[in-house]
Amino acid sequence: MPTRRRFLLAMVAAGLALGAAGTHAATPMIEIIAMPHPPVRAALQPLRSWLAAQGEKVVVQEIDSESPQGAHHMAQAGLHGHIPILILINGEYRFQRTDGSAVAFVNFPDAPASPPGVRGNWLPADLEAVVTERMQ
Repeated sequence: MPTRRRFLLAMVAAGLALGAAGTHAATPMIEIIAMPHPPVRAALQPLRSWLAAQGEKVVVQEIDSESPQGAHHMAQAGLHGHIPILILINGEYRFQRTDGSAVAFVNFPDAPASPPGVRGNWLPADLEAVVTERMQ
């Protein structure tokens, strides 16, 4: 076997061995697709602070829901209309809580500070639980 080919095979094998040794849970990708208006920014501030505190354990992408990219994400999720907030975790927004009930990260969190009529069925703690589970 020519030396160059043997060297390349050894490099590939070493790379695979190092990759297997460093295997760990995938870093969760969180996409916050939201309107850039003050009530939305205020409602998401606690969540954004928590995500920032996670450092490199998560990847966060912010997308203006009123932009073409935001509209595209909404349509891909099957959502239409006036939706101030959509949060995707690894491309999904619907999850199951540990008690078996469903949670969807759409609209404002269900909190007193959120405007009535556009509250979803989620709390920041629900999102933190889903993200934390995916970090492990």
